[in-house]
Amino acid sequence: MSTSANASFQIIMDVTEELIQEKGCRQTTLQDIITRTGLSKGAIYHYVTGKDELFGLLLKSRVMRINASFTEVANSPQSSGLANPLQLIAENMLRSTSHSNVTNQIFIYLLSQMDNAKVAKIVQEVFAFTLQTSMSWIEVGQAHGFIPQQVDGAKVAERLVTFLYGMRVQNTINQEMSRMTVEELVAFMTRSLS
Repeated sequence: MSTSANASFQIIMDVTEELIQEKGCRQTTLQDIITRTGLSKGAIYHYVTGKDELFGLLLKSRVMRINASFTEVANSPQSSGLANPLQLIAENMLRSTSHSNVTNQIFIYLLSQMDNAKVAKIVQEVFAFTLQTSMSWIEVGQAHGFIPQQVDGAKVAERLVTFLYGMRVQNTINQEMSRMTVEELVAFMTRSLS
């Protein structure tokens, strides 16, 4: 993507997040996004085939942002061990699982649409992407010697993603933030990675 294409797509993503915060997922339409961005319908459809695909891309973009931060923290000379990278992951997990967080709203909305084959595929792609990213974090920890080599990265990543998704659902049902603290989540992840 060119720089201007990246800028246009980022505007679409930012406006979509704003609209979801204001109106919710169901009430946010592509027409709302077109109107707010000032872009043409064709410009929007250049990037996505519909709002559900856009929502899936928003979820993936958040994982990519966390991954960029993780990579920076993990490669920092000040990081020695799991503490800093796990702290970053735990903070983002707790933030993203809040019932009012845009990514959580999108996640719950897309889950409610799983009877639609196209949406089911989007959710499966987001799950696979999140799982793959989580496995890559474990591999980084193993490469740095902070996570034992015998840890099965695929199994642990799947458990952690399942835990994340469970927290999303629980917090949506309870309409409140998780009672789990960052420290408790770091301790849970540390035990899982031992």
